[in-house]
Amino acid sequence: MASAALLGLTNFNSPLLRNIVPCAVASLAIQYAVGIPSTFMSDPPTERYYDLSGALTHMTVAALSLYIPRWRAAAVGTSLPPLNWRQLALSGAVALWAARLGTYLYRRICREGKDSRFDSMREKPSGMMVAWTAQAVWVLLCQLPIIAINSVPPAAASVLPKTVLGTDVIGLGLFAMGLAIESVADWQKSSWVAAREAKEHDEVFMSSGLFSVCRYPHYFGEITLWTGLATTVAGVLTRAPVLAALGGIRPLTAAAVAAVSPAFTTLLLTKVSGIPMSERKYDRKYGHREDYKVWKRNTPKLLPFKLF
Repeated sequence: MASAALLGLTNFNSPLLRNIVPCAVASLAIQYAVGIPSTFMSDPPTERYYDLSGALTHMTVAALSLYIPRWRAAAVGTSLPPLNWRQLALSGAVALWAARLGTYLYRRICREGKDSRFDSMREKPSGMMVAWTAQAVWVLLCQLPIIAINSVPPAAASVLPKTVLGTDVIGLGLFAMGLAIESVADWQKSSWVAAREAKEHDEVFMSSGLFSVCRYPHYFGEITLWTGLATTVAGVLTRAPVLAALGGIRPLTAAAVAAVSPAFTTLLLTKVSGIPMSERKYDRKYGHREDYKVWKRNTPKLLPFKLF
């Protein structure tokens, strides 16, 4: 079987690598399985399934990272204790977020017909494939903390605290807050667009609801929820027994693994494809309007100070 062969080829000494590498292979496989037909078998190339496939990849990687260590243990006859509640909660949180966001973005592209991020790529297949590859990398880096905590071998599962820690409360609380903010912002934006199409208002850009307290509340929510998941992971991953179960990695390395997700998400959304692309698009469309200039000048870009 292909799965058995993959587990055999990735049977590294490091529990982290034993989990990360198969997840990376799965992430790339799903993206190429959708990206290659979308790029080379569609005329013109289409990004219709880009975000939906990203959500599917997130959910697949979360599930794989949770169960690959158990499949390895079962293959050699190791007894399988119950999964730690924290592993289930974190993996489930990723699946919940991915299902909501993927569904929302797929409905949006079905309604609008295209994604402006791909306007310059559709005539360049290589550019489209870079985007599909980048999404596979994005999934892996975002989920690195979850993959890490799920990498604890079942035989050493007792090193994961069963009690609720302060970092669990803070981290899962941040996740819930971030998910709520992102969900409400997306709902408000889609409702605003629907009302405009129904001629219920003639506003040309949205500046109400959460968009009155910061210009990109959905990105703030995204950064917050990944920060929350990383906080929960860091509170456990840096403990000496867990470090030993993962092959004796250093506390600084464990902290860096947990920090990769929110750091990468923040970099991506504030410097690469999130806010910079949106700013350029909105400035081109509305930059001549005085009301847009006032909203942009008086409304924080990312941090919703008015909420606190």
